[in-house]
Amino acid sequence: AASAGLDIAFEAAVGGGIPILRSLREGLAANQIQKVLGILNGTTNYVLTEMESTGEDFEVVLKRAQELGYAEADPTFDVDGIDAAHKLALLTAMAYGADLTFEEIPTEGIRGLLPLDFELAAEFGYRIKLLGVAKCHRGADGSERIEARVQPTMVPASSMLANVDGAMNAVEVLGNAVGPTLYYGAGAGEMPTASAVVADLMEIAREIQRSGAGPVAPLSYLPEHIVPKPVIPESEVAARAYLRFTARDEPGVLGEITSALGAEGVGIASVVQRKTAESGDAVPVIVLTHTTTEAALQSAVAKIAGLGGVTETPRVIRIEEEV
Repeated sequence: AASAGLDIAFEAAVGGGIPILRSLREGLAANQIQKVLGILNGTTNYVLTEMESTGEDFEVVLKRAQELGYAEADPTFDVDGIDAAHKLALLTAMAYGADLTFEEIPTEGIRGLLPLDFELAAEFGYRIKLLGVAKCHRGADGSERIEARVQPTMVPASSMLANVDGAMNAVEVLGNAVGPTLYYGAGAGEMPTASAVVADLMEIAREIQRSGAGPVAPLSYLPEHIVPKPVIPESEVAARAYLRFTARDEPGVLGEITSALGAEGVGIASVVQRKTAESGDAVPVIVLTHTTTEAALQSAVAKIAGLGGVTETPRVIRIEEEV
């Protein structure tokens, strides 16, 4: 397209009928974008909403989503976060002029989440969403480093994103001048997609009427200004986290878990041991951490997974407080 002197319009590529790309390019053009947070996949948002409201397991809800047409026969692209990572790569280019491919984005899907996770998230004041996160860390010298990730994330239950349910999409953008803005709507479907495609056609037609040439400017930056930018290694990303361990109900096991976290410098904000009639000899142990780096967290989790008293692979869910 560039060699032919043309451009490509692709509003429907992110958020279906939500005009998020046009908003970044035009409505927020005067802003330095500080953060982009997105619920970018309707299938996963439907599954998470249903798991939370019904208390049913992932596989049960996913099967119902397939029967209703929300999920493909092979749901891998959606439930493993790959679709959201593609869309986040486009949002990162639009917001920061960063040439980033989806393969460079740390991506984790929603498999392995349990109804217990939603129950405890509610007790702690959170809801769980598959979130695409993009931030630009700017140095005093004007340098920029990009943080981008797709992960199941706990967000405050009172936040706008937390209250996006079902198959809907939403993107929150924080600009230095405008503050937080939210773009909500149908992320897929025949008519929402057509709405975005026809809007692109109309923009092309307007340009033809105006100049006779017919190009559109689909990007926030000139193509030559969308360049590779350093990506912050996942190990350096810092956040709070929810950890779920399954451990034998024996003396000393909880102490070993907390000691392993402490040895890696992971601060503990709260510990919950949830014993039920079905727990048997193994009980869920839930830990909320203070802010810590991903490197320290993963090192501690690996040590805990190797403890004799821990019977299942630990589960980690990051917490995004400022939503």
